[in-house]
Amino acid sequence: MINRVLVFGMTENPGGVESFLINYYRNINREKIQFDFLCNSHEPVAYEEELIALGGRTFHITARSKNRLLYKKELEEVFRFHAEEWSAIWVNVCSLANIDYLKIAKKYNIKKRIIHSHNSRNMDSKLRGILHHLNKLSIEKYATDFWACSDDAARWFYSGETLKKVVIIHNAIDVERMRFDPEKRNEIRDKYELQGKFVIGNVGRLHFQKNQEFAIEVFKLYHEKHPDSVLALVGQGEDEGKLKAKVKEYGLSDSVLFPGVQKNIQGWLSSFDLFLFPSVFEGLGIAALEAQAVGIPVLASKDVIPKEVKINDNFEFFDLKEGSEGWCNKLEDMSSQKRTEYDTVKENFVKNGYDIETEASKLEDFL
Repeated sequence: MINRVLVFGMTENPGGVESFLINYYRNINREKIQFDFLCNSHEPVAYEEELIALGGRTFHITARSKNRLLYKKELEEVFRFHAEEWSAIWVNVCSLANIDYLKIAKKYNIKKRIIHSHNSRNMDSKLRGILHHLNKLSIEKYATDFWACSDDAARWFYSGETLKKVVIIHNAIDVERMRFDPEKRNEIRDKYELQGKFVIGNVGRLHFQKNQEFAIEVFKLYHEKHPDSVLALVGQGEDEGKLKAKVKEYGLSDSVLFPGVQKNIQGWLSSFDLFLFPSVFEGLGIAALEAQAVGIPVLASKDVIPKEVKINDNFEFFDLKEGSEGWCNKLEDMSSQKRTEYDTVKENFVKNGYDIETEASKLEDFL
């Protein structure tokens, strides 16, 4: 008999949580466990075609922020008609501001109710921050299992006795799928006229959390010394207009790319010479893991990105307090570092518990 698990966490944006979920879904034994996906949007979510092709179902409801009454009605209907089909619900979120999915799962007697933390700080409004802290006090009433992607993410979501029950689920990567691809590198470099350039890249939501504004300031200084350099900011988000305005103000429009959301992340990472990751907070930072799976050097925020993210030797932490000038100097120091070869990358990921082949079977046991 196949156990079906209802999963919340897939949105329209192919970000870190979505990447985490598809990585595990591709690699679990789907003859034993199948996923269905609860989506708070009536638009197709990231990887939707693949989710369905792998045997999953998607249940679309109106977002609570758009129409609270319709959201409650549609959520109730999903559980009234399907709750008995699920052995568990697995809620993947960056905040506890909304725990309705766990509450309704309890109401409909879904025995295993998992809450999974994917962040280490509030990235939303002040109100959602208050709701997060209020729900933190009552989460044990509704969840039966408490997961997190890192120790930092666990401390942001849980406290007291609950914190002692936390299981860390690694944001594991399909290393083979993400390995460096010279053909894709050349395709992207040809298309965007990047041949002969030193490409510094970042992949993520264009949002203050990811600190792309600082990345542009660092790049401005670096580009003054190295005019053959390019910065590529892959993704979309609410800061896009502000970031483009800053690039224009600095006279860098010909040297900073905004290619938007891209499905071919492996190709884009292969096209980079260095991954710049100056986030102001992170639960774990799956983009930095994917960059390491490709083998490229990574420069990341110290005391912000969890230490366990470092897999390869060419990954370095640096303090944001050093400012744009310090980061520019560090970039120069790292610009001669070589890509880590695939065999070493694979060995490093397995050793550190971030290889999907070994981690997917552990997840099956937990589910």
